[in-house]
Amino acid sequence: MPEYRYRAQDSKGKITKGKAEAYDETDLQRRFHDAGMLLLEAKPVSKQIALKPLKKMQLADFARQLGTLVKAGVTLVKAIEIVAGDESISDYERQLYLKLRDRVVQGVALSNAMQELDPAFPPLLIFMIKAAETSGTLDTTCLRLADQYTRESQLEQTAKNSLTYPKILGALIVVVMLILFGYVLPQFEEMFATLPKLPLATRILMGMSDFVKTKWYILLIAIALIIFFFKIITKMPTVAYYIDMIKTKGKWGQLLKVIYSGRFARTMSSLYSSGIPIYSCIQIAKSTIGNRYIEAQFDEVERKVLGGASVSSALVDVDGFVGKLSATIKVGEETGMLGSMLESVANDLDFYSEQALIRLTSYIEPVMIVIMAAGVGFIMIAIIKPIYGSYATIGAGS
Repeated sequence: MPEYRYRAQDSKGKITKGKAEAYDETDLQRRFHDAGMLLLEAKPVSKQIALKPLKKMQLADFARQLGTLVKAGVTLVKAIEIVAGDESISDYERQLYLKLRDRVVQGVALSNAMQELDPAFPPLLIFMIKAAETSGTLDTTCLRLADQYTRESQLEQTAKNSLTYPKILGALIVVVMLILFGYVLPQFEEMFATLPKLPLATRILMGMSDFVKTKWYILLIAIALIIFFFKIITKMPTVAYYIDMIKTKGKWGQLLKVIYSGRFARTMSSLYSSGIPIYSCIQIAKSTIGNRYIEAQFDEVERKVLGGASVSSALVDVDGFVGKLSATIKVGEETGMLGSMLESVANDLDFYSEQALIRLTSYIEPVMIVIMAAGVGFIMIAIIKPIYGSYATIGAGS
């Protein structure tokens, strides 16, 4: 709820000043009238908020409510106010939407107001709203955007849900190793100290156990530094480029290509259906792929399209997309049904993307189990081997 700095007069003529929250100036006027006071002046207090990108489901809810309200004949300003008044949204969303409403009230186009609030609203949303403002199809465009962001949110949620078991298994591996190194192995120190010579594996294991037990803080510092430098290195453009290139190779690369192709097709479908020129569609859609290696190849794609080449022929050589994408686009170009074909391939690739994510996690689980089994197996062998060796020595002596 926005805050206003007011100046009011009571029935005795006394002037009071202060701040009060209200949905709008009319609501504030009514409140003072009910209290027997006259509102002389009201100025909205501009709250500075740290702008951050909205999540996919937040964008979906915003677009769906806005599209539904505009379709029902509600004015744009009133529609945004209704969305901002929703009790289920966060305080950040409410302040963001009210800032958006204030700019629209001042005569700024909705798309331009969204652009001013960068990076809260993504380029895809801004460009589609801009096209809708020109064509007068704001309601249908918003509802189409809501469907797209809902699909993307569901795909992200599927990925998170699929990674739940691997995360639990990873945490379990860490806990088991800590118990073994911190509690179980130290129980064997006295016994191993009486043996004349320990196998190499046992010496390594006991050394690791002693290090974890006595110098655990060094281990924590080392892990923190590794994570810190890893994040810095992976953010370097060159390193990130080669990491993304590796993602498109091998068995996992085939699955990720489906995901990248699905993202591109869905965005292209939404943009093209909104009447945005095909070249602009390509420029916007490439930024939603999520892979720098693939995005870098679009300089050549854009050059070919500007030179008169078809989109399908320009995309066919992109390393990182499945062949079905360019083949389907080619059919759409030849039949004059590019919009419907883009939507069709987007729906197909969305389904395949979900299946690809499930398969990706199905590969992770056995790998983690093997790692856990190998670690525990190494520890058991390192403990049992010297014990059997001592028994063999006692038996030979007797």
